[in-house]
Amino acid sequence: MNDIVQTIKQEKQVYISTILMMALFTFLFLGIEYLFVDMISLSTSSKHSVWAQNCMLGMSSLGFLLFPIYNRIFKQKHEKIKIIFFSLITIICIFVIYNHLSYQITFIAGLILFLTLGFLGSVTFYKAANILQNSQYLARFVGVSYMIGIIFQFLNNNLVSSRIVEVCILSIVMFIFMIILNNQKTQAFNQYNEKHDSNIRSVMISLILLIILMSCVFSTLDNAVTLVHASGVVDIGQLPRILLALSGLIAGIIFDFQNRKFMCPVMYCMMLLSTLCIIVLKFSEPFLIGLIIFYMTAGFFVVFFTTSFMELSYYTYYPDLWAGLGRALNNMTAALFTTYSLKIVSLHTDIKMTIYIVLLYVLISMITFVYIYQRNKMTERITSVNKERSKEERLALIQNEFSFTPRETEVFDCLVSCEDSIQMIADHLYISKRTLERYISSIYKKTGVKSRIGLINIYNQKT
Repeated sequence: MNDIVQTIKQEKQVYISTILMMALFTFLFLGIEYLFVDMISLSTSSKHSVWAQNCMLGMSSLGFLLFPIYNRIFKQKHEKIKIIFFSLITIICIFVIYNHLSYQITFIAGLILFLTLGFLGSVTFYKAANILQNSQYLARFVGVSYMIGIIFQFLNNNLVSSRIVEVCILSIVMFIFMIILNNQKTQAFNQYNEKHDSNIRSVMISLILLIILMSCVFSTLDNAVTLVHASGVVDIGQLPRILLALSGLIAGIIFDFQNRKFMCPVMYCMMLLSTLCIIVLKFSEPFLIGLIIFYMTAGFFVVFFTTSFMELSYYTYYPDLWAGLGRALNNMTAALFTTYSLKIVSLHTDIKMTIYIVLLYVLISMITFVYIYQRNKMTERITSVNKERSKEERLALIQNEFSFTPRETEVFDCLVSCEDSIQMIADHLYISKRTLERYISSIYKKTGVKSRIGLINIYNQKT
């Protein structure tokens, strides 16, 4: 019983550090983006600042896509060197942006910095997806971490009056983040074994299209808000930003209801609010109303695409690519859609704006229907396949997946099937405690987990 209590405590610590890891990444990305826009706007127009910002988002998408390639070449090698290298690169670029020697130097430093941030973000979501793969509260973890990251940024913007102090805080947090990221150890992904299932491919395609279309809406909204911020009319770091944090938390709680069955329908309703937000920002005088609607819906969207792709990564060949693909698609769409979205925001013809909104919403409605249908079909298929497996079949799958010996399989079965202490299991198997510990050590090494709860999670994934 003491072993179970100890492993539960270890699992809680891992979950807390995972939330903190994702929260710090959110804080760093948004904080550095905020800093970059402020610095670059000192030497260019507000519209060009928006263009430069979206170039940075595009570069971060490239960084997201580089990690899967890096992961296959180097795997877990050179971890300490990686920490030192990325920490130095990011901190140097942060200070170069802060000094703003010229537009060109600031822009180049931004490209390097956001490429690195994209890479680190891909690592973050891959490790988070790996650790949370058996949790029924995946969206809640994402929502809580997003809320914490936004609150950190809000406090940094509003309590720190000195720009150099703010830059130093970003640099220190970056170093802490790198240490936490390195200490998060991954285990084997327990993936659904029918990876050639055409239904899963349909879910992948429809989700990609859905996120791209939704990103077009939020890119338009974000550019409208950034234009006002860069012009100095409104500081978007003030109190309304708390709504963004709260919406992320609420989204996580709502999305997890009934195993995230209603996550997409809820997000669809939020999209209706988003399209109304474009109308408010374009045709209504009070900017604050549009800003409030924007933050209410944006938090839901971030939690939606992050959770959706992390969840989908469990059923793919390349989880290190799919876990962070939501953020990459969102950023890439924002970068490629910049010119057109700026034209939309600047339109003086009501008819063209209305046509754009209606067309986008119709497309989103169609893809949403397809995605909901395919996702429900995929979930039912996976559930039916898993229910057909007996205990012996599950143990055989695990034995083949991790190359267990027959004795290791027997030990694994005891560890996940009862709450007995190590000594009691050793007595049951008629072996010494030291011999049993050797078997357990070998099982941990082969599975990549470090606790009994981790083994139970592996077993439950096969049920």
